[in-house]
Amino acid sequence: MISPQRVVKADVAIRGEKIAAVGKGLTRRSKAAFVVDASGRYVIPGGIDAHVHFELPVAGTVSSDDFDTGTRAAARGGITTVIDFATAAGNESLADAVNRRLAEARGKVCVDFALHVCLTQGKRHIRQMPGMVKRGMPTFKQFMAYASRGLQAGDADIFVALEQCARLGGMLLVHAESGPVLDELIARHHNRAEMARSGVRLHAMTRPHFIETEAVQRAIAWAGATGGPLYIVHMSTGAGADLVRDARKRRVCVHAETCPQYLVLDDSVFDHKDGHLYACSPQVKKKSDQQRLWKGLKGGEVSVVASDTCTFTRKQKGAWKGDWTRLPMGLPGVETMLPIIYTRGVLAGRMRIRDLVATCCTNPARLMGLYPRKGAIARGSDADITIIHPTRKIKVDWRKMETNADWNPYQDWSLAGFAEKTFSRGRLIVDDYSFVGPTGWGQFLPRHRQSVDCRQR
Repeated sequence: MISPQRVVKADVAIRGEKIAAVGKGLTRRSKAAFVVDASGRYVIPGGIDAHVHFELPVAGTVSSDDFDTGTRAAARGGITTVIDFATAAGNESLADAVNRRLAEARGKVCVDFALHVCLTQGKRHIRQMPGMVKRGMPTFKQFMAYASRGLQAGDADIFVALEQCARLGGMLLVHAESGPVLDELIARHHNRAEMARSGVRLHAMTRPHFIETEAVQRAIAWAGATGGPLYIVHMSTGAGADLVRDARKRRVCVHAETCPQYLVLDDSVFDHKDGHLYACSPQVKKKSDQQRLWKGLKGGEVSVVASDTCTFTRKQKGAWKGDWTRLPMGLPGVETMLPIIYTRGVLAGRMRIRDLVATCCTNPARLMGLYPRKGAIARGSDADITIIHPTRKIKVDWRKMETNADWNPYQDWSLAGFAEKTFSRGRLIVDDYSFVGPTGWGQFLPRHRQSVDCRQR
């Protein structure tokens, strides 16, 4: 059994949906209905993917994983809790957006889920934040880019939202890319000649590293000035990790998340015949960024791994027709998140199994207001448990996956760390690497306010 602090041999007793006891020799004293022999396996808390996009409308289409297929994929990947987003459409209030999103998920979700709430209408939405916190949604998101989609927040709105988070016990998630400069670079290169010559490589060429790092630095400045807890989503640059490290030394309350694609892929993928399939936002960067982000996960300045899963089929990606600005950005990732971190991190010697549990289970539970209900194997916690064989590898094949896509960025990779068994609130939903749970089992999770020690990992 694994926690961020230790690796121990122990039994885990489950009664109903909760963990009833943890200790040695429990099986000898119990009258259990059934016993699972997990000897020779790693038993970890169910993974928490704090950044997913199911049924997301974008670029004239909708991401191909809905709440059913997306959460089936999560379960097979050892994830027992996902957090998606509620984003207002048109003139919706935050409450309207949340209610619509809950209706879209109802009856489909196979693991437990929660929602972050996006602030896209300036002060109007900021004034509505207290109501969301009362409903158990204390995490909010703002975008520093995407003005053309009506999402971009100005510095003043970020500043005020952080002030609100400080008052309310909330936390602000920020998509950190410098929107106006990014838009300028895209406009400069958006012409037929360059698109014919460079194709999808323009996606990386128009997003140099400073597009992210300048925005990270600016968001950190506002967090330091307001005392509002800040969380950088999908951080992709090594320089960003340096900025977070330095800010935390100054006691700025900032945490960072990265994603598997930024740890194992680099921008050479855009040279491939199907390079357009790999377009995500931010884009994958350089090998040196991978190395720094791995170091950050082990050292603690990168607190969380999340997938940012946003799945599109070949047909959906093919709508770009040579114009990278028309690409639906995103990759399938929830099903392979834990296996990639386990294989390329733990087995490769970049991190310990305890670090995997910290960054994929316990830290997101703490930061997102779910701990100790989630993210721990402890008496009274939900019986969310993932059992992993320490060495068995499975070859990634999109044809055999729950993810609803006809390709996979890790096709033919041999990965260990897929869930041999997954329990969600005591119910077996993955057995022998196959999803066996019922659709609609997952529950919506109201979350508590932040009480985060900003010095924690």
